[in-house]
Amino acid sequence: MIDLVDENYRILLIMSRFGISLGFGDKNIGEVCRDNNVDTATFLAIANLLLDENKNVDYSESNLSVAALITYLHSSHEYFLDFRFPTIRKDLLEVLGNPNDKLAKAIIRYFDEYVDEVRKHMSYEEQNVFPYVRSLMKGETPKDYSIDTFRTQHDKVEARLYEFKNIFIKYYTTEGTNMINSVLFDIFNCEQDLASHNEIEDRLFVPAVTKLEEEIKEEDEKPEVTNSPEILSVREKEVLSLVVKGMTSKQIADKLIISTHTVITHRRNISAKLQIHSTAGLTIYAIVNKLVDLEEIKDIVVE
Repeated sequence: MIDLVDENYRILLIMSRFGISLGFGDKNIGEVCRDNNVDTATFLAIANLLLDENKNVDYSESNLSVAALITYLHSSHEYFLDFRFPTIRKDLLEVLGNPNDKLAKAIIRYFDEYVDEVRKHMSYEEQNVFPYVRSLMKGETPKDYSIDTFRTQHDKVEARLYEFKNIFIKYYTTEGTNMINSVLFDIFNCEQDLASHNEIEDRLFVPAVTKLEEEIKEEDEKPEVTNSPEILSVREKEVLSLVVKGMTSKQIADKLIISTHTVITHRRNISAKLQIHSTAGLTIYAIVNKLVDLEEIKDIVVE
């Protein structure tokens, strides 16, 4: 991991948005990610985009973690709105000197209007897009929304910042240059980071959610199977046995090395096939069909 950070310091942005702290010693990327419960494939995909590598790679079929992508995007929103924009505004006020000057007022007003636009864009994602995706991850399929709606309405939030930066460079004059150049440097970095944020949404998040939608749709369209002792697949029997042993979906996913969403889908299919929806009922089925031993069941919860 240290080699990756040394090659490009912007990796620190990804680390902070995943909650990865410093002090990881000589551990490799996979070890650091596992220690911090971060999906390694998703971390590396974001890193490749951020470093402008593999521009032609199609991530639509990649097995990226939708949950990890939401974590990253949500942390990015907090970074821009709660830290980066307030810091730039504070430095702008210091550079402009008199905040009552007409030019200073116009510049600050332009910047504030831009930040409001970004806030609205990110609030839309927090209030509409992310809750929809979290429903998908639970196996639910809200009928009044799809990720394609987000795709068609997705704004390029860095465009107006680019315009603001160029206006500033062309028309603002000042005797000292160190402070103003420092502010412009921050704006350049912010513009680049916003562009990367959009690219992550377009090339990673939207395709991953589209894939999740398609998987749920395929499961919903599967024909129902009549009740029979042999109707469960080998994987479904594995999941069922772990369920009645009291394991959570996350624990089952970790043990079988599959996603939590896949476990939830298996559990839904098991209940649909058996027409049994209680843990106690599933436990009886598992015992009768010799999928578990009585000694393996610590407690049978009566629901």
